[in-house]
Amino acid sequence: MSNFFDLKARKAAAANGAASSSAEKQTNETARVQPWVEKYRPKTLSDVTAQDHTVSVLQRTLQASNLPHMLFYGPPGTGKTSTILALAKELYGPELMKSRVLELNASDERGISIVREKVKDFARTQLTNPPPGYKARYPCPPFKIIILDEADSMTQDAQSALRRTMETYSKITRFCLICNYVTRIIDPLASRCSKFRFKSLDQGNARRRLEEIARLEGVGMEDGAVDALIKCSDGDLRKAITFLQSAARLVGASSAGSDGKDEDRMGVDKKLVTAKVVEDIAGVIPDDTIQKLVAAMRPRAAGETYQAIAKVVEDLVADGWSAGQTMAQLHQAVVYDETIPDIQKNRIVMVFSEIDKRLVDGADEHLSILDLALRISGILAGR
Repeated sequence: MSNFFDLKARKAAAANGAASSSAEKQTNETARVQPWVEKYRPKTLSDVTAQDHTVSVLQRTLQASNLPHMLFYGPPGTGKTSTILALAKELYGPELMKSRVLELNASDERGISIVREKVKDFARTQLTNPPPGYKARYPCPPFKIIILDEADSMTQDAQSALRRTMETYSKITRFCLICNYVTRIIDPLASRCSKFRFKSLDQGNARRRLEEIARLEGVGMEDGAVDALIKCSDGDLRKAITFLQSAARLVGASSAGSDGKDEDRMGVDKKLVTAKVVEDIAGVIPDDTIQKLVAAMRPRAAGETYQAIAKVVEDLVADGWSAGQTMAQLHQAVVYDETIPDIQKNRIVMVFSEIDKRLVDGADEHLSILDLALRISGILAGR
């Protein structure tokens, strides 16, 4: 009988060992494929990149523990959400974050019912006392924080309803509205908030952050690769980090832990991330293709202009290049062309604005790019 129980015990131990090994493997795999944007999100206000003025103001506010309603606005990927989350962590610590902070993405939950139910219910909830000795480590001010990300997607009715909620429960709840376009926030709501403008990241800070992440992840970078990341992301650090991770996976760069030691390999030999790889991932159109379009738009004999432009645009569409990327690179090529007079550039920029609006409204990409190129050609010809 003892042999029977010994056998059962050995089987149970083996099963537990297999389960723990499987769990450990799954944990390592999850850590390996975790988005670097989240993995390297700033933990404190001091870690927020290149928003020195905003961070200094918030740090003084943190010391006073008297937070106003706030409105963060600026281009995407400049640290708006990271800043308020880092501030909340410094205020409440890990134990009170869930009970004191409510984060909602207003683009998904933007109706008036969300404001009347979820937001209002959390706003009027009474505060719980922190554990003994907790306030010695964290300020724990006597109010909660509601973070409404992408608040410019909220409907007008929802914003109007939010105004009353902010007034009623201001003693125990503070709001932080985050948006890309401050003009889409109604004036009565914006006037109740302290505004913080987040500017696009400068190249120096973005470069340091990307090089640090590459070092921590054990990713080799060829000369010019970081410059390509910065150029393709256009001031959006989140996009740059995503491009870096995609490039590292594509070339098979090794994945390293925070201590700098290799934890696992991606199954292939380690290679360097190059500028060409970054441009391919970002969908950058080759310069010679853009120059073909620019050459086709140059004035020529009557009847030949349309055929030349139509052929190049057709090839662009057939190769799968997006209209947005085509417009962005064509804009750079035309605006920085010193052979084009400024008066013509002024008219061309207005055409770019009009076509961009059409694309946002869902116009056909092929026809939009064709119309753009033909109209620019007409301006260059003096028509």
